[in-house]
Amino acid sequence: MLKHIRWNDVEQEKLNPLLDRQMITGENLMLARILLKKGCVVPEHSHMNEQLTWVVEGALKFWIDGKEIVVRSGEVLCIPSNMPHEAWALEDTIDLDVFNPPREDWLNKTDNYLRHGR
Repeated sequence: MLKHIRWNDVEQEKLNPLLDRQMITGENLMLARILLKKGCVVPEHSHMNEQLTWVVEGALKFWIDGKEIVVRSGEVLCIPSNMPHEAWALEDTIDLDVFNPPREDWLNKTDNYLRHGR
């Protein structure tokens, strides 16, 4: 399935006052552009999807696998399937998340852990 998409044409969904998201899906993967304001917390969660997180601008502090990992602009974190993780935006941040397969909870809007903010 060939697609050519501009981010400016993708709906920007406001999940909570500190978190916005845009999503593009292919047949077997999903690319999400995540916009986090400084202080945004993504509560601990896990999912069966493998995830790559590339911080384009800013910095995210993760608590994952029993340790703290800070991912800064230009760095990538690979999160295995079913690994619990939590993230804090240390500054205003833009990151790109790739998931395989696409996140069904994001597509069907049952991702309540993101929608309440903290």
